[in-house]
This record gives sequence, structure tokens and C-alpha cells, in this order.
Amino acid sequence: MNFRTDLTLERTELIKGELTGVKKETTKNKYTVTTIIDILNEEAAEKLGKGIGRYITIDIPELGNLSDEHEGIVTDVSDALSKLIPDSEGLVLVAGVGNADITADALGPFVAARIFSTRHLSEELQRSIGFTEALRPVSAISTGVLGQTGLESSEYIKCISGEIKPVCVITVDALASRSVERLGTTIQMSDTGIAPGSGIGNKRKRIDEEFLGVPVIAVGVPTVVDALALVRSLCKDENLSLKEELNLIVTPKDIDMLIENSANVISEAINLTLQKSLGYADLKSLL
Repeated sequence: MNFRTDLTLERTELIKGELTGVKKETTKNKYTVTTIIDILNEEAAEKLGKGIGRYITIDIPELGNLSDEHEGIVTDVSDALSKLIPDSEGLVLVAGVGNADITADALGPFVAARIFSTRHLSEELQRSIGFTEALRPVSAISTGVLGQTGLESSEYIKCISGEIKPVCVITVDALASRSVERLGTTIQMSDTGIAPGSGIGNKRKRIDEEFLGVPVIAVGVPTVVDALALVRSLCKDENLSLKEELNLIVTPKDIDMLIENSANVISEAINLTLQKSLGYADLKSLL
């Protein structure tokens, strides 16, 4: 089945009949709604076109219109991310995947630019600056895309990982949805890695633990809708006959603001998750 969406939650909604091997739990928080989906076996993974593992979807109605004070939202996202990050205190590599020159695909590079990178700070320097507790080492990169670099994002990240030896990699990328209501209002994260472009049929090499040799946490926000999926969704008819050559991608008119707000929330949540000794206000003052 061609789901035309990167969101695991949407894929489960499209499966007719009983879906065994999937555990789903939804929690309403003060600022967000969190749905955790665990794919438990190969049968369910094959039906959904997703790997075995955990997928967390966070719905944030105000993500497209954030106020200056959005600490509660960032904390909820950080709490969800903490469920996926390995317990080890070693180096984490944050990789922003995507094309900074195309707004709808610029989420990854925007997040990478806002990460509190600390790998280069020695303990002596940290103490002299005034940090009373050691900071977790973090590095951040922006991979660009194949057409710009001649390198698959997975190859780029593997080369860097092989050199600096992180304990895990966090990838951030723009995603595709089936619903305009989810554009810029949903964050998905998983512990199964990512295949960039898969939601719009431009699937690149996977960035996952099998390829990199370390756990990979994937984080993303849907910024585009495939036109075929959108029409079928609006008509509520998945069997609606349409020309497959209708190869259009739809993005909202306020995509600039959605990318900016999404990048702020995700980067702040990553920083808060990785630097346990620092509070939200501390990190805001540093960045």
C-alpha cells in the first residue's frame, strides 16, 4: 500500500480491520496530546511500511502561532524525546537533514543551527565560564541534500559518526502528511531512524542503527502534503481513481512561520533533553 505519508499514526488509521502487533496509547497533557505507537512484530511492520520500534506523535495546536513563552510545549516535547534517548551520557550528534534553500525542506538545517554544541568545550573551559556541572558533549551538522553535495545524507552522517564516535544520532527532517491540519501542528519522533523523502516517493538511503552502528532517533514535522493523498483524504475515498502522474506537493502559505516555530521548539527540546544540568531559562539565555 502506498501510504503517501511519513506519519505512523496516519498509517495505522488507514489500515482496515484489526491491526495486531501494534500497541497504541494516547495521553492528553496541558499543552499537547501525545500518542505512543509501538510496532511489536514483523507482520505489523510490513503492513505499515515502518520498522519495529516506538513512534511518538505530539499534536501541538499552537505550533503555528507560538507566543514568546512556550516553555510548557518545549517541556512536553523534551519529556517525549527523553523516552527514546539512550541512558548513556556520551556524545550525541544532531544531524539536520534537508535543503536550507527550500523553505518546506529547511527544518533540519534550521534546527541544527540552533543546537547548543558543546563537544569543543573542555571541562576546564566550562568551569572558567561558570558551569558548575559538566555539560554533555553535543555536535551538530547540516547534511544538505544529494543534489547539492553529491553525498547521500546517510553517507555524510556515517562519515562524521565514524570519526567522532557518538553514542547516538538525532536526525531532524521535514515530513509529509496526508492532512493539511497536521502541517506544522504535529511532531513525530521514533527510535527506528528515517528514510529521507519516503513520504513523497523520493526515498533515499535509510539513516538507522543498522547503517550507522549506533541508535538513531528521528524527529520531524510534516510540512507538505502529497496532492493525491490530499484529494483522497478530503473525499474520504482511498479508492478514488486519480492520475498517478498528478505529481504535486502542497505546502501552506505561512510555511516560513511554521518552519521557524517548529525549529525553535524542536531545538529547544533537544537542548533541554541533552543538558540535564541546565534549565529552560538557562538555555534560552545561552542561545
